[in-house]
Amino acid sequence: MKFAVRFYTKTGNTKKLAEAIANELGVQALPLSEPVTEPVDYLFLGNSFYAFTIDAEVRNFIQTLSKDKVGKIVNFGSAALLNSTYKKVKAEAQKVGIELDEKEFHCKGEFKALHKGRPNENDIKAAIEFARQYK
Repeated sequence: MKFAVRFYTKTGNTKKLAEAIANELGVQALPLSEPVTEPVDYLFLGNSFYAFTIDAEVRNFIQTLSKDKVGKIVNFGSAALLNSTYKKVKAEAQKVGIELDEKEFHCKGEFKALHKGRPNENDIKAAIEFARQYK
């Protein structure tokens, strides 16, 4: 299996998860500014809710993807308030004809006074276990 990990973060929380997942999969976690240039079976896409939706950078990145480069997208992320960006990412992925894997990883993320220290060591371990399913 070939993997890629891309992420978008404003606070650094999702980057922590991306780096743990990428390390487990033997690849580098890269920001969305780095395009997927080689074909991959799974693209792990880290993101979060900002103002109750996914950031425009995430939508724009998904629009650059093609079925000949990406087999499936695997959604992961963290958020302080809302739980999952799955439906938003799926809607964008469908526009470019790429399937979103039915499994995703999500944990709480620190934001101001909420969820101090998250993602924590247990969250990172859970993200690694999640990635292991794909090896």
